[in-house]
Amino acid sequence: MRVWDTSHLLDTIPANRTSSEQAYDSSDSQANLARIRQHFKQLQTRLILGLVLGFLLPNAFLSAHFHFQFTHTLKKSAALNLAAVAESQKNTIDLYLQERVVNLYNLFHSKDFTLEPTQAQMENYLSHLKQFNDGFVDVGFFDTNGIQIGYAGPFPALLGKDYSQEGWYQSLLKENKNYLISDIYQGFRKVPHFTIATRQVLDDRTYVIRATLDPDKLYIFLRIISQGKEVESTLVNRQGQYQVVDPGRRPLSGSSEYVPSFTSPSGVEEIERNNQSLLVAYSWLKETPWALLAIQPATVAQAEMYRSRWVLSISLITIGLVISTIIFFTIRRLVDNARRMAEKGQQLQEMLSHASKLASIGELAAGVAHEINNPLAIIMATSGVIRDMLNPEFDLDHNPEAICKELSVIDTAATRAKGITRKLQEMGKNRIPCSIPCDVNALIEEVVNKLKKVEFKSKHLELVTKYSPDLPNILAESDPLRQVFSNILINASDAITDKGTITIATEMQEGMVCVTIADTGKGIATKDLKNIFNPFFTTKGGGKGTGLGLSIAASIVKYLGGTIKVNSILGTGSSFTVLLPVHEPTKNHKG
Repeated sequence: MRVWDTSHLLDTIPANRTSSEQAYDSSDSQANLARIRQHFKQLQTRLILGLVLGFLLPNAFLSAHFHFQFTHTLKKSAALNLAAVAESQKNTIDLYLQERVVNLYNLFHSKDFTLEPTQAQMENYLSHLKQFNDGFVDVGFFDTNGIQIGYAGPFPALLGKDYSQEGWYQSLLKENKNYLISDIYQGFRKVPHFTIATRQVLDDRTYVIRATLDPDKLYIFLRIISQGKEVESTLVNRQGQYQVVDPGRRPLSGSSEYVPSFTSPSGVEEIERNNQSLLVAYSWLKETPWALLAIQPATVAQAEMYRSRWVLSISLITIGLVISTIIFFTIRRLVDNARRMAEKGQQLQEMLSHASKLASIGELAAGVAHEINNPLAIIMATSGVIRDMLNPEFDLDHNPEAICKELSVIDTAATRAKGITRKLQEMGKNRIPCSIPCDVNALIEEVVNKLKKVEFKSKHLELVTKYSPDLPNILAESDPLRQVFSNILINASDAITDKGTITIATEMQEGMVCVTIADTGKGIATKDLKNIFNPFFTTKGGGKGTGLGLSIAASIVKYLGGTIKVNSILGTGSSFTVLLPVHEPTKNHKG
């Protein structure tokens, strides 16, 4: 299901601009430049303060004593402590996974195990597993061809699936050991999970039973066993992809910026992340090629060292002041250069915006030419037929009735061309505001009654209205508003090929009048949703529409200060939601 908000669509359609609007753009550009200057001024201040403080410590003799005597010892102590935390958590996770493998392996040796399990037996297997750990999501049994012939869990569609080509299944058959713990993947269910599978050879045939575990439950377990102040623990595979991670900090589908070496079973390193020094201790699991990462800010792990540095900083203030002066002028120069580049970038952006509007003019002109050329081609072809009818050489029927029939074709084409130009005039003309209090319920009912007599008369439609009785009036132009509702309702009726229902509902939503028009028609394809409000775009085909109805409706709604939202499912129906402010629109266009 896709929802499109069209409040910005017509911003790309250029219109004649008054001198007041041009003056507004100029002042807005000046305001942007002023904001850029203010931003870089604040940036300069922050950089000066930050870097001055960062360079208050370069006292060579005292720093040498501090770094060589204390820093090395304290860093090593912090690294060893974090490594012990990682090793302890790794052992606990290994034990946790071993227990889950044993839980699954015992199913092969249960009393009621059979090679053709019933659904009740599979449900009993899953219940048995969840008694040991609630992290189990489902359980499945595979025949010798890799077909899942037994399944219990929240994804019943997986029953009967062929897993013979799945990576974890093929790896299990090739493994020396008779069980496998896979990496996190989405698989057929399109949900992140990892699989624990075991194989058993019965009567010289290999059968597989597997269960999936919820990564979030494993993360909760990992968080429970976490030790140390501000220690963030995660699990990654050899490629650095997260297997278990805090969902509030990192996406499960992401990768760690740090990938531990697989050649060493454990280790500790210091890395930089977001301008922050971090200590990372890793330890590789035995049951699966995952590494447990224990990450701790260096400021926490080495708090004692930083306290000692603070003592030294008191004695180095004089040297720091000299360095700060140098830094001040360097930063000022760098920030000034960056500010000038940003101002040029702002000017370039404005030029690109203007070029985009010119491109929109070209697209609109191409659309107009295409739509006008069609009726002109019909007029030229028909006029040629009339000339042939009047030419004695062709001996064609040229009685008045036949000529009138051809002239009617010309009239129809001319009327279509006139309609296109009229709609373009309505779309592009500057409106003179004439806002009056409007009862939206009454306007819709008036439009519906009119359409029942004309557009809906020959169709099998059921109209359902759900009007809010307490709907406040809005300040708007009634005729354009009628046109908005009429265009949406006509499109809704055209979307229903046989019998169907059109539902019209009004209500207050977030301080705005909300009108929803839903139909049970054929719906709109996802690829077409983003284009339906573009001029000359139509899905009706066969010359049935000009593609201007919804574009004009969007223009009117935007002029009134509102928005249109579209919600559609192909083959089910569409829903258009019009939001209108109850106050007078602030954006008026003067003629």
